Amino acid sequence: MSPQDQRPQPPDIPPQVALLQMVTGYWVSQAIAVATKLGIPDLLKDSPQSSQELAAATGTHEPSLYRLLRVLASVGVFTEGRERRFELTPLSACLESDVPGSLRAFTLLMGEPWLWSSWMALLHSITTGQAASEHVHGMGQFDYFAQHPQAAAIFDQAMTNLATQWHAAALTAYDFSRARTVVDIGGGHGALLTAILTAHPQLRGVLFDQPYVVEGAKPRLTAAGLIQRCELVGGNFFDAVPAGGDLYLLGHILIDWDEARATTILHNIRQAIAPEGKVLILEEVIPQGPGPSWEKLLDLNMLVVLGGGGRTESEFRSLLGQAGFELSQIIPTGSPIRLIEGIYR
Repeated sequence: MSPQDQRPQPPDIPPQVALLQMVTGYWVSQAIAVATKLGIPDLLKDSPQSSQELAAATGTHEPSLYRLLRVLASVGVFTEGRERRFELTPLSACLESDVPGSLRAFTLLMGEPWLWSSWMALLHSITTGQAASEHVHGMGQFDYFAQHPQAAAIFDQAMTNLATQWHAAALTAYDFSRARTVVDIGGGHGALLTAILTAHPQLRGVLFDQPYVVEGAKPRLTAAGLIQRCELVGGNFFDAVPAGGDLYLLGHILIDWDEARATTILHNIRQAIAPEGKVLILEEVIPQGPGPSWEKLLDLNMLVVLGGGGRTESEFRSLLGQAGFELSQIIPTGSPIRLIEGIYR
């Protein structure tokens, strides 16, 4: 599931009104983030409640909380009934803690001060082509996370929630059984590799990430009964990657990096991959044409946060070609993610 696209306004809405709705959109996103942080969706999951009851449960100022909820009801996040009673809608149901496809963690991430301050420096990214977050915080984003573990935890949880949906879609869309050894580059704690190895008992896996990251993957792989079939390797993918695999996975890795560094990662895979092996990139593909899309918004966010960005089909084809691969197919999934397959040539 992807965040709702920004769609063109109906022609009968005056352009001034349509523009006001766009430029004040951050008011709504922050309001949703605050309601989510207060746990309002979880409080409403069983039955409607009044703003007074919700204020008592959240320790907030009731008149102000009502004003917040009234705004969110006006845009369809909640519904407002008599006596200031609110209930969930299909939108706010996605913000509950423990539901399939929950966007709670991602919504909390969108309200984080470090992310907002980075976006406030968007002009810096546009004028320089560099990450605004590094300009604002004086360090790269991953260095910032190392010094701010709470921010890192919110980011990791948001990515984990989204990745759960992406992994399920990838497993359905791609035939992993044709591989022998799957190497997950930058695979974190091994969520994707765990799903693949569980579904395909004949496969072996290699999980590659920074040493402290792969160390944290041991409990997951042990609990899944996969530790004997999966090698854990620590390192830096800008230097080298484990050799000998015939399927290399890149799940939302290249989008973090500019052209030069993304090419380096792919080149290192090209040096390590078995003959006739394949690389499988799990990322969004920016559509051609002027229409609205989630992928275009995500691309701009990656510029702001990391100096990276999304790519079109032709850009993926060029990137793979520079590293010695040929783009063989792009496979749609039941999510915004596409599976971009590159073959050894």
